[in-house]
Amino acid sequence: ATDALGHTATSDLTTFTVAAPPATITLSGIIRDFKIEHPDFEYVISDDDGIVKNTLGADKNPIYNGNPTTTTTTGLVNFNQWYNHVNSINKCTTNAITLTRSTAGIYSYSNTAFFPIDGQLFGNEGKPHNYHFTYEIHATFTYQPGQTITLTGDDDIWVFIDNKLALDQGGVQPPRTGTINLDDPSLGLVAGQTYEFALFFAERHTVQSNLGISTNIEFTPLTP
Repeated sequence: ATDALGHTATSDLTTFTVAAPPATITLSGIIRDFKIEHPDFEYVISDDDGIVKNTLGADKNPIYNGNPTTTTTTGLVNFNQWYNHVNSINKCTTNAITLTRSTAGIYSYSNTAFFPIDGQLFGNEGKPHNYHFTYEIHATFTYQPGQTITLTGDDDIWVFIDNKLALDQGGVQPPRTGTINLDDPSLGLVAGQTYEFALFFAERHTVQSNLGISTNIEFTPLTP
């Protein structure tokens, strides 16, 4: 179309296409397998919040909080083997879990028999499953108000948001469930900013192993 002066009229409206959220999110992490005789495995059965300090170390690993304040661990040297590769003490592999999006926009993963390394690494050592391992996952996300993360795990499960402890469920125990509200002022998150999510898990005792995650966050995986 043209106006009275013969100029061609143009529109300043732009059409934007919004990408649909992914149907699944796959998070890959590192599993470290331990022998049954490791001092921190098949040891004391008890809830044991407080095993780790409130911030991650410079190496992005949990910092041990020390005995005698924790009852299910045996000291700094043994704990520091949980999330580091130590020759002859542990063997490592990668493992991925997939979160599936519901029609309500919730991404979830639930496994009440979480035994991802049965028959692998040090093997089952005469047990029905390989019960003695740790697992860590790292990802990033963009914070928006209203985000939450619900986790279920046994034995130990810790979550750090922006290097700060957001969920402390340490100890050798039946499954426990906890929810993190990312609007919690103590986390100090700013809408629109990108932060790191770090999950640390340990399976230390027969006979259960549970892992569950439910969240409305669209995580971006980090390669282990």
